[in-house]
Amino acid sequence: MGLVEGKVVLITGSGGGIGRVSALAFAREGARIVGLDINTEANNETVRLVRAAGGEMTGIAPVDLRDPTQVRVAVDEAAAAYGGLDVIYNNAALVRFGPMSAFSVEDWRTTIAGELDIPFFVSRFAWSHLVSGGGGVILNVASIAGMIAGANPPMVAHAAANAGVIGMTRQLALEGAPHGIRAVAISPGPTLTPLSDRDLGDDQAARDAITSKTLLKRFARPDEVVELAVFLASDRASYITGANYPVEGGSTAW
Repeated sequence: MGLVEGKVVLITGSGGGIGRVSALAFAREGARIVGLDINTEANNETVRLVRAAGGEMTGIAPVDLRDPTQVRVAVDEAAAAYGGLDVIYNNAALVRFGPMSAFSVEDWRTTIAGELDIPFFVSRFAWSHLVSGGGGVILNVASIAGMIAGANPPMVAHAAANAGVIGMTRQLALEGAPHGIRAVAISPGPTLTPLSDRDLGDDQAARDAITSKTLLKRFARPDEVVELAVFLASDRASYITGANYPVEGGSTAW
C-alpha cells in the first residue's frame, strides 16, 4: 500500500518542475492524479511519464489559473474524472522579482494574481467537493519569502503574496476542521528546477548569492520538497493542520 493509495490528487502546474515531480511521486504512492496546467504539451508529457511509470493520471489543459471562470470549470472536471477530490496540491505560481525602486504596479499585480489568487481560486472551487466527500487535504506551496526578507533576488511582491498564502492556509485549516479538511503550507527555500537552472545558466555568482543564506550552501532538489508533500497528504499526517513547514536548508535558522 502506498502512502496515498486510492486518493484523488489535484495538482496545479503539473506540466513541469516541481509539479511534474509531484505527479510522479503521488502516483508512485498509489494516488490517481489530475493535473492542471496552462501548457498543454508539457502537461501531456507529464501524463505520459506518469502512465509509463505505471501510474494513473488525467491532464486538463490549457487552464489559466488566474481566471476564476476557467478554474471553476477545470476543478469540476477534475472532480468528475475519478469521482471526487481528496487532495488539492496548490503548486502553480507566476512571480516577478525586482527592487522596490523599479517594481511596477503591473509587476505587483501579476505576482499577487500569480501567487495568491491561484491557490485561493482553486481552493475555493474545490471546497464543496472536499466537503461533500467528507474531508480532504489542501497543500499550499508558499515560500520562505513569506517568512523572511530576501536580498537575492529582491522580492517585495513575492514576500507579500507568500505571507498571504501562509495566512490563508491557517484560515482554511480553521474553517475546514469541522468538515474534516486539513490545510498545510510548505515553504521551500531556493529550489533548482529545470526552468531556474536554465535561467541561471553559468552565472555561478548568482547561484552562490541565492544559496548563501542556506546553511547547506546549495539548492534543494524538487524531490526534497515533494516527499514532504506526499507525507502531509497522507493519513499518517492526520493530526497536522494549520502549520507551515519550511524546506529551506536552514535559511530561516539565522
